[in-house]
Amino acid sequence: MLKMAWLSQLKIKLFSYSSKGLQCKQRLSQLALFLFVGLFASTSSAATLPKEQYSTHTVATKLNSPWSMVKLPNNTWLITERDGHVVIVKNNAQSRVNLNLEGLYVAGQGGLLDIVLSPNFNTTKEVIFTYAQGRAESNRLVIAKATFNGTDFSKPNVIFKVATDKNTPQHYAGRALVLPDSTLLISTGDGFDFREQAQVITSQLGKLLRINLDGTIPKDNPFINHKKPNAHAVYSLGHRNPQGLVNDYDTEQIISHEHGPAGGDELNYLTPGTNYGWPVITYGKDYSQARISPFTEYKGMQKPSVDWTPSIAPSGMAYYGTKHTAFPSLQKHALITTLVDKKLYSVNLANGKFSQTHIFPQATGRLRDVYVTTEGNVAILTDGKDAKLMLIKPK
Repeated sequence: MLKMAWLSQLKIKLFSYSSKGLQCKQRLSQLALFLFVGLFASTSSAATLPKEQYSTHTVATKLNSPWSMVKLPNNTWLITERDGHVVIVKNNAQSRVNLNLEGLYVAGQGGLLDIVLSPNFNTTKEVIFTYAQGRAESNRLVIAKATFNGTDFSKPNVIFKVATDKNTPQHYAGRALVLPDSTLLISTGDGFDFREQAQVITSQLGKLLRINLDGTIPKDNPFINHKKPNAHAVYSLGHRNPQGLVNDYDTEQIISHEHGPAGGDELNYLTPGTNYGWPVITYGKDYSQARISPFTEYKGMQKPSVDWTPSIAPSGMAYYGTKHTAFPSLQKHALITTLVDKKLYSVNLANGKFSQTHIFPQATGRLRDVYVTTEGNVAILTDGKDAKLMLIKPK
């Protein structure tokens, strides 16, 4: 339990930060949002989404603990499995290749996690992976790149390692997002037993980190002038286990969600240099039902836009924007898969209330990830030892 003596000594300094005008716009948009929006999201039972008729198709079956997926421009699907394999789905045929990741650590929640395409994939064929590396007594999240030739991958090259090691197999976070400026945002978890490090700026646990695609640190990161190099990659702090990360390109805002403990799952609008409070502010309790902190707000810390208590255990997230036309009724919604609720939710980001609707009820069981294709079709990845990838299209 967080000690009161530690809390009384806690001093948080807000950092003002701006880059190319976008971050100023993010802050103003977030301020306006909180002037009109209450904290808690409501679940919509009257609304029926999507309004369009649709059909469901199975893309891949017999997946072994998959974590994420991406669709290539030539309609090939790449699906990561935590044991280090990537399943390739091409022309309705499945194959499985081993990435031979350096130091892959498969235990607890560790293993091969996210996959995203390089912004210049069409020319470089580069694919970016996140995975757990190390051993039980010392492990960390790392980021690697490999090229894909259509049937296999080059040997992955690690471009960045989270600098703070831990001795637990939990809370890696591990979500990656390529930003519009072609930098890479990466979520890191608090390691479960090291929650206080989420508030320590020189620890890279419990953070959002921003790096260049070659693993170097952008010169306009919010803590780039800190005397300790470990702080230079930090984009935001005070996170527990963020596994959803999307760019809302319609409002030019970055959105994340993260697992709380027993309750206290969160959705946050991210701005650089901001402290999101874990474990000082939370609506959740410890799994023993002990109180983690007496605070749900604290000076210098950002409260969540949405709190889910009891927990829904959000896993993947995708943004359905105005560029997507297959399901117009889902535009400007965040699509969120859940592990505990075992549903796919659509959260309205444009109605000022964050109203939620359970959509596509054919997707049942523990849901691991969601992906929106260029055409606007919705892919849903289930979890576990005999998982599948399904694709939902309008009729």
